[in-house]
Amino acid sequence: MKQTIAIQGAEGSNHHKVARNFYGTTIQLKECMSFDFLVDSLLNKTATIGIMALENTIAGSIIPNYALIDKNNLHIIGEEYLNIHHHLMALPNQKITDIKEVCSHPMALLQCKEFFKKYPHIKLVEDVDTAEVAKRISTNKLKGVAAIAPKTAADIFDLHIIEDEIQTIKDNATRFVIIQTTAPNNGINEINKASLKFQLDHKRGSLAAILNVLSDCKMNLTKIQSLPVIESPWKYSFFVDVTFNDYKDYQKAIAIIKIMALETKVLGTYKNGRK
Repeated sequence: MKQTIAIQGAEGSNHHKVARNFYGTTIQLKECMSFDFLVDSLLNKTATIGIMALENTIAGSIIPNYALIDKNNLHIIGEEYLNIHHHLMALPNQKITDIKEVCSHPMALLQCKEFFKKYPHIKLVEDVDTAEVAKRISTNKLKGVAAIAPKTAADIFDLHIIEDEIQTIKDNATRFVIIQTTAPNNGINEINKASLKFQLDHKRGSLAAILNVLSDCKMNLTKIQSLPVIESPWKYSFFVDVTFNDYKDYQKAIAIIKIMALETKVLGTYKNGRK
């Protein structure tokens, strides 16, 4: 039976590429033009799995997505790190001097802004998704308009790549998480990473004490992100990712943190996606 995978964006997007990398090509896509719609598709069961970008090496954390996962009690069951390549594409037989407007996701525009300084005649327009713009250009035969999108979008929508690799920083990667509404069935032998959320007393040393526990239990802290607690001014929850070699060390760390923290939540246990 085919999985129905909800992605942010359209066919040909980076989210689509991650879905194919993780689950193969025999999948059924549900295209969502926002992360809110993606989560809704999981909650109303029109999709079984979701692919969600969580952080980028240039732009940093996509903070609202942490809140979406937490608020809707979603479970992280895996992750994928994808090197991001941005290509400028348009209808065939056009040069960059013919392009008057470039539409793309704000993140893509941000990551390519140095390239466009050389072409001040081009208007940059924010849009909902990279591949969706490519699809629109192809469908509506829009001349003078270009998209920033992955190379697969050019192949799918028969567009011509005007410029390759236009991102400012070539070593540009995004971390995507695989999410679902139910807890994963990952076997203990497959698990070496966990995503956690905890809330602490607002007093000196409370965070340091937790970090010491993680260190003492041989946890490697790979990410820490704070988010304000809604309706509790100046209180924060902490979202952390840890990797480990021995699942027993992880169990010990969680047991201690649950005693020390005001609130502790496991967002997911899964296999580390870093190769």
